[in-house]
Amino acid sequence: MTDPKGRFLASIFPLVAGQAFFQTVGILVAALSGLVGYNLAADKALATLPVAVVSIGTASALIPASMLMKKYGRKTGFIIGIGLGFLAGALTSLGIYLVNFWLFVVGNMFVGAYQGFSQYYRFAAAESVPEADRSKAISWVVSGGVFAAVAGPSIARLTKDIGEIPFLYSYLSIMGLSLLAVAAVSRIRHDTHQAAVQETAQGERTLSEILKRPAFIAAIASSTVGSAVMVMVMTATPITMKLCGYNADDSSLVIQWHVLGMFVPSFFTGDLIQRFGAVRVISCGILIFLLHLSLALSGTELFHFTTGLIFLGVGWNFMFIGGTALLTKSYATGGRAQSQAFHDFMVYAVATLSSFTAGAALDRWGWNVVNLIAAPLLIAAFTILQWYAITERKSQVAQ
Repeated sequence: MTDPKGRFLASIFPLVAGQAFFQTVGILVAALSGLVGYNLAADKALATLPVAVVSIGTASALIPASMLMKKYGRKTGFIIGIGLGFLAGALTSLGIYLVNFWLFVVGNMFVGAYQGFSQYYRFAAAESVPEADRSKAISWVVSGGVFAAVAGPSIARLTKDIGEIPFLYSYLSIMGLSLLAVAAVSRIRHDTHQAAVQETAQGERTLSEILKRPAFIAAIASSTVGSAVMVMVMTATPITMKLCGYNADDSSLVIQWHVLGMFVPSFFTGDLIQRFGAVRVISCGILIFLLHLSLALSGTELFHFTTGLIFLGVGWNFMFIGGTALLTKSYATGGRAQSQAFHDFMVYAVATLSSFTAGAALDRWGWNVVNLIAAPLLIAAFTILQWYAITERKSQVAQ
C-alpha cells in the first residue's frame, strides 16, 4: 500500500516544479525588461512598455485558459501555456538580436499569456488531492516561489553580460526554463478533465449565481485586498528608498527579503489552515499587514523597510492562500472554471490598478499616505470575512 504522504507529494510535485519554473521566468523578466526596453526604444518614454504589456497578456489569457482547461484538462492547458512561454523566449531574444523594440514588446506580451495559464497550478494541486489536503497542496505550489526568488535574480545576473549582445542569453534562458517546465508538467498523474465532465453533469452556473456565494465573496475580498496592498506598497518601496538616500543594492536586498516573506511561509500555511481554518489564517494575515503599517509609519531606517516588507510578504501569503482555500469551497456545487477565472482576473486587475495608484499617491501625498490607503481596504476585508464566518455558522446550525 502506497504511503499517503508519498501519494500527496507525487501528485503535487510536478505542479510545484511547473510553478517554480514559471515564476523564475516572471522574476527574470520583471528584473530585466525595463532595462532592455530602455536600450531598444528610440523614445525612452516607452522603456517600461515591455513590462506593462506583461499584465495585459496575463489578463487576456486568464479566462480563455480556464475555459480551455475545463474542456481538455489541466495538463494540456499547462503545456499550451508553456508553449507560449517558449515562444516568448524566442521572440524576446530575436527582438534583442535584431534591435527591434516592438518585437521585444510582443514577446513580453506572450510572457504575460504564459503567466495567465500558470495561475492555475495551485487550483490543479487542490483538485489532485483529498479535500482535507487542499489547503496544504495550494500552499506547497505557492512555495515554488522560493526557488524562483533565488533562481530568477541569479540567472539574470549571470547571463546578462554573456556574449557581445547584452541580455540576449538572459532571454534565451526562458526557452530552457520552458523545456524544464514541460518535463515537469508531463509527469502530472491526476488530471482534472474528469472533474470538469462531472461538473458539467451537475449543471452550469451563471456568474450571477457564483457571485452570491458567501465563500466566493470572502475569497475575492481576501485575495484581492491582500494582493492590492502588497503590490501597492512594494511598487512604492524602491522609489521611497531612493528618495531617502538609499542605493539600488539596498532596495534590491529589501525586495528580495520581501519575496522570501511572500513564499517561505507557504511551507506551513496549508498546515495552519488545516488546523485553524482559512478565516483565522486570513485574519492573522490582516493583523500582520497592520504590523507592516506600524513599522512603515514609524520611520524610514533600513530596519523599518526590511522588516516591514517581510511582514508585507507574510501577510500576503496568508491572505492569498487562505483566499484560494475559501475559493475551492465556494464551487463545491458547480461553477469551478468560471469561479477560478473570475477570481484570478479580479485579483490581477485590482493588483495592476494598485501598482499605478501607488506611483500617483506617492508623488502627490508621500510614503505615509500610500501605507494609510491600505488601512480601510484591510478593514473592509476583515468585515467581509467576519460576515462570511457568521453566515457559515448559521448555515451549519440550520443543517
